[in-house]
Amino acid sequence: MTDVAVVDYGMGNLRSVEQALRKVAPAAEIVVTDDADVIVNAKRVVFPGQGAMPDCMRELDARGLRDAVLLAARSRPFLGICIGLQMLFERSAEGDTAGLGILQGKVVRFASNMRDAQGNKLKVPHMGWNQVHHVQHPLWVGIDQDTRFYFVHSYYVQPQDASLVQATCKYPQSFVCAVAKGNLFAVQFHPEKSHTAGLKLLQNFMQWNP
Repeated sequence: MTDVAVVDYGMGNLRSVEQALRKVAPAAEIVVTDDADVIVNAKRVVFPGQGAMPDCMRELDARGLRDAVLLAARSRPFLGICIGLQMLFERSAEGDTAGLGILQGKVVRFASNMRDAQGNKLKVPHMGWNQVHHVQHPLWVGIDQDTRFYFVHSYYVQPQDASLVQATCKYPQSFVCAVAKGNLFAVQFHPEKSHTAGLKLLQNFMQWNP
């Protein structure tokens, strides 16, 4: 049985995620795979991602991975990254795309006319380092409050259930950047690009037994 399956659906920073996981868990068997059987039987599953939600869902179905990802997200330690967070919800405004519907809520776009406290126009996508304010969860152990993580996104999630929220970020208003439910944890930022803090979160995931 594979220790970690990194889901390959033709998109995302697959190799950088794989390399980061190998750094924090050198003894683990980590595979990047588009094989549904491998995903279903892995002890842990990571769904990385970047790009557009319509492309993500189309490729997931084209490769026959929807059922495997659904099962993994409901039954074993599962980490979603970026699009891997957004696709857990019911619907995204990006292409009016239906997600997996594991979590109730929607995915919306940042407003095009946002400004910071000094009146400067803010760019979309939200790109670069930003502080993350988290609540207590095993994946945050050893990570200081308001630590900076690396973001690249134009859309963010709006969960219906406030108890899902594990972290928020400001751009310029507060938005949800991490959620958790049972065996599932998902983040909008990229831990594989977030240096020490990102590696610590991945290490915590590898040791997590929900």
